[in-house]
Amino acid sequence: MIPEVRPGDRLDQYRIDSLVARGGMASIFRALDISGGRTVAIKVPHPEMESDPLFYDRFHREADIGRKLSHPGVVKILPGEEQSRVYIAMEWIEGQPLRQILDAEKKLPIDRAVRMVLRVCEALGYIHENGVVHRDLKPDNIMVDADDRIKLIDFGIAREAGARRLTYARLTKALGTPDYVAPEQVRNKRGDARCDLYAAGVMLFEMLTGELPFQGPNPITAMNQRLVADPIAVRSIEAAVSPQLEEIVHRALERDPQHRYQSAKEFAHDLLHQDEIIVDERIAARASVRMQRPGIQWCWSYVALAMIPFVLFGLLLLVAHQK
Repeated sequence: MIPEVRPGDRLDQYRIDSLVARGGMASIFRALDISGGRTVAIKVPHPEMESDPLFYDRFHREADIGRKLSHPGVVKILPGEEQSRVYIAMEWIEGQPLRQILDAEKKLPIDRAVRMVLRVCEALGYIHENGVVHRDLKPDNIMVDADDRIKLIDFGIAREAGARRLTYARLTKALGTPDYVAPEQVRNKRGDARCDLYAAGVMLFEMLTGELPFQGPNPITAMNQRLVADPIAVRSIEAAVSPQLEEIVHRALERDPQHRYQSAKEFAHDLLHQDEIIVDERIAARASVRMQRPGIQWCWSYVALAMIPFVLFGLLLLVAHQK
């Protein structure tokens, strides 16, 4: 068994100083690069994960993709040399995850929320232009510094154009919350850059309202909601949001990727030029329906879920009859 890394240990030219975060698959340490004197972050998989082929593939993909990217809005992976064990050395980021900010403040001032998502769009535009789709964009994977500058982190299930498929379904249990996953990912389709734009739309919704656009008593219900129902109208929760900004959020959250923003540049343009936005009446109608009949979407969702066993049973009977 490979030993656990602990503060005080030495990993090649890095001296491990302290544990920063411990996740389900890997730990993040603050370390000193003895050869250069700079502080770095070291991501080390738990010993039991190193023997998992899927995780091993994911970990090396994260390192390979990260070394090809160079942008102020993307965490910098340091060049890899001969390593005594599996780990990733990264630049040290002074800041905190967006998740931590949202947990503390619930919702953000409108100007701040828009500014942060604009910076996310700028970083997404860069990685998309370089053939990379993040596919796991969420507040946990966005670091924010004291000036609200952001950096995207954790490219473990990111995909490069032409790369072998690594399905989201096989990683769902390990990745946790499905709140930021696009409908096409729920259907286990190979998502493209528009999945990241959907996730950015969910985060903008959450920053503005303090809530998620789809909710439910369990993750399955929440995931099903985005397949069969429309998101809550932003202004039905936060009236201070303009109709134009509400329209932008809901364009990012369209179920059909063809109706969604097609690029991060397009998303950012609308955030910067909100006065040019033509508001679609569908959102106002959606808010009206929700206020009059707040339970109707939930009812249809539960009906759809309840029908699944009967459909499966019917298919089994049909197969048995054909035999």
